[in-house]
Amino acid sequence: MKFAEFHVGQLIEAGPHQVTEEEVLSFARSWDPQWFHTDPAAAGEGPFQGLIASGWHTCAIAMRLIAQAALAGSESFASPGLKYVKWPKPVRPGDALSLVAEVVAVRTSRSGKALGILDWRWQLFNQNGVVVLDLEATSLFKLPG
Repeated sequence: MKFAEFHVGQLIEAGPHQVTEEEVLSFARSWDPQWFHTDPAAAGEGPFQGLIASGWHTCAIAMRLIAQAALAGSESFASPGLKYVKWPKPVRPGDALSLVAEVVAVRTSRSGKALGILDWRWQLFNQNGVVVLDLEATSLFKLPG
C-alpha cells in the first residue's frame, strides 16, 4: 500500500500463519535460547505446561504478516520504534495467528522533509480469538518531493 492509502481507523487484516513446533524451536535456538522455548520436555513441566514461542518470534510473525499485507510495494523505509509491546498470552505450536492492524494516526513531517508518518496498533490473535501480541508501532514513508 502507498502512504496515501492509509487513513485513521482503517483496519488491515492478514493471516493466518500456522505456528509449528519446528519453527518455535528453530527461532528460539537461534535467538532466544531459554528452556521454555527450546526444550519441550522441560517446558511441559514448567509454568506454561508446554512449549511456547518467544515473544520476539511472535513479533517477527506479525512483521511478516504486515509486510506482506500492507508494506510490500510501499514507500516504507524505517521505523523509529514502538510505543509499547505486550504479550498477554503465550503462543504455542499449532496456533494459527491472524493480524489486525488499526491505523491510529497519519501525518506528514513538519520538518519540511517529504516524510510520511504512520502510527498503527498491531494485534495478533490465535485461532480462539485470544490476543497474543499487542503493540503500537510508528512507520516512516519516503514521499515524493
